Amino acid sequence: MAQLRKALPQLSGDFFLTDGGIETTLIFLEGQQLPDFAAFHLLKTKDGEAALRKYFRSYAGLAQRLGTGLVLESATWRASSDWGTKLGYSGKEIAEANRRAIALLEEIRSELKGDAKKTVVSGCLGPRGDGYNPGKTMTAEEAQAYHASQVRVFEDSAADMVTAITMNYTEEAIGIARAAESSNMPVVISFTVETDGKLPTGQTLRDAISEVEAATSSYPSYYMINCAHPSHFEHVLAQKAPWTRRIRGLRANASRKSHAELNESPDLDIGNPVEFGSEHAQLKKRFSDLNVMGGCCGTDLRHVEKIATACAPLFK
Repeated sequence: MAQLRKALPQLSGDFFLTDGGIETTLIFLEGQQLPDFAAFHLLKTKDGEAALRKYFRSYAGLAQRLGTGLVLESATWRASSDWGTKLGYSGKEIAEANRRAIALLEEIRSELKGDAKKTVVSGCLGPRGDGYNPGKTMTAEEAQAYHASQVRVFEDSAADMVTAITMNYTEEAIGIARAAESSNMPVVISFTVETDGKLPTGQTLRDAISEVEAATSSYPSYYMINCAHPSHFEHVLAQKAPWTRRIRGLRANASRKSHAELNESPDLDIGNPVEFGSEHAQLKKRFSDLNVMGGCCGTDLRHVEKIATACAPLFK
């Protein structure tokens, strides 16, 4: 059952890690086949489930070793109805995949020693369309209706919260926040930005967060930025305005390439893990509210460990 839904421990400001780029790690480093970047598809086989378990255990071990908190993010970024249908799943099967993804994380949490309140299980929601290109957009009402079924599965599971990853326009983010509120689930909204620090729609991050705040009465527990290199958004946060205090988390890309360049690249760009960790420490020094950190495309355990070792002294 959910343990932390009523009091998310990361809101205390303590240091919490998340995992890295699950899809790029599984594809490029583990040799797994992920159609449409659907990591949940691995749950169909024992070997695939073992690969997911190995992946999450590596981050759980890192958090235990370094004494940080941990947000375990389910492998369900693509486990919504449209993507499930495309991959041949029925509505019942996609719901079961979401339940199994949460159960796997609950199992890993149960294996950890020490304070169970330092490990949060999050149900991951992804965009209905392409993560890099808004394409055909929905109204907030349409987005709420679309994502509600996946949120309800998480509501009936051990998930402590839901996190919307790689949101690229505000109406979808608003719809997810409203669906979460209807299910009494804490929700985190993570926007992605282009190399200029703006959403793919051209909207500024400030305006996007302000719009979601206004439309949901500030329901999200906090906001994150993901699937962009720190150099793409650090200048946006430089103003240190009040709205930036709502951003607690980062899941950055290892590469400085644009979304378009990453889409066309046949190789994995892991960047420089040491430099990556240092860049996060510099951001933490400037923005004290940042306390949830992990990685996105091109990152793996090496990158998150460098983030942890660079940033941990700043939380003492």
